[in-house]
Amino acid sequence: MTQVGLLTQAQKDSLVGHQWQSGSYFGPVLDCNDQWILSIQEINGNTNPDFEWVKNLPQIDFCKKVSIPNPNQP
Repeated sequence: MTQVGLLTQAQKDSLVGHQWQSGSYFGPVLDCNDQWILSIQEINGNTNPDFEWVKNLPQIDFCKKVSIPNPNQP
């Protein structure tokens, strides 16, 4: 199973809008349990010294959030 880093709300908020390497921005997402997560690619590829702490995030199995289509939308 694919592993991801588990974030707190505060950690997620601190990452948004910042680059993990030149031209690549952190993109935390919600998983199927409504937990904020960060991809292993972002964690392992991070070269931003301000966010070295992402390498110490607890890792969990990825669980994709499924969106249910709204029947009232075209």
